[in-house]
Amino acid sequence: MTTTAQDLFDWSPQAVVFDCDGTLMDSERHWQEARNQAFREYGLQAPPGFPEQAAGLHYEDCGRLMARSVRKPELAEALTGALLDHFVALVAEDPVTMPGAVQLVRLLAARLPLAVASNCPRVVVEGSLQRAGLRPYFRHIVVPDSGDGVRPKPHPDVYAVAARLCGVRPCSALAVEDSLTGVEAARRAGLRVLGVGPRPQRDGATLADLWLPGLHSPELLDWARSCAAPEPGPEF
Repeated sequence: MTTTAQDLFDWSPQAVVFDCDGTLMDSERHWQEARNQAFREYGLQAPPGFPEQAAGLHYEDCGRLMARSVRKPELAEALTGALLDHFVALVAEDPVTMPGAVQLVRLLAARLPLAVASNCPRVVVEGSLQRAGLRPYFRHIVVPDSGDGVRPKPHPDVYAVAARLCGVRPCSALAVEDSLTGVEAARRAGLRVLGVGPRPQRDGATLADLWLPGLHSPELLDWARSCAAPEPGPEF
C-alpha cells in the first residue's frame, strides 16, 4: 500500500535521525568535484555514470570503486586518501546547507532528540555542522568506526546506534535520507524513512515510507511546527 504524506505525518516519532551529506548539507557537489580532482591527480578520468554509482557510499568504498572503475585496483588507497583530502578542503571553503535544513532542524530540536547518522568521517560531519550553525541541535553524531565495529551504510549500524543513543526503539524513530544506500541502511535498522531530494527512478522511491522534494517542503515544515513531543522512550 502506498504511503502518503498524511499517513507518515499522522505518526509521531520519538526521535529523528538525519543523514548529513546531501540531506542536511549540500555537499554532493563537493564529493563530485573531489572525485574529479582525485582522478585528475593521477591522470585519470571518471567513467560515464560514475556519480550515480558513488552516491551515498562511504568514502573508503568510493575510493575502491574509483580504482576498480578505471581498472587500477593498486591505486585504491591513494585515490581514497586524495578523495578525502580534496573533499575536506572543498567543504571548508564553502559549507552550504540544503534548503529548509536550518528551519526544520530548529523546529524539531525543540520537541525531539535529534541525531546524525553519516558515512563521512566524524571530523567532516562535526566541522560541516559546526560551520553551518547546526551542531548544537544534535545530541549524537554516529559515523562508521572500525574500532567499535560500526559499519558504514548500507549496513544498518549507524542508524541502529543513533536510535539507541537517543533512547528509543528503532521503530519509534524517523530517518531522513537522500540516497538509496542510506534508505536501505535505515530500513534495515528498523526505522521509518523519509526520503528527500530528486525522486529515484523506477521503484527506488518506494523503499522509503515517503519521498518529498526537500526539507523545505511545506507539508514537512507544517508537520514539524505541530509535532507534539511524545513520551520519552525506554533507555537501552
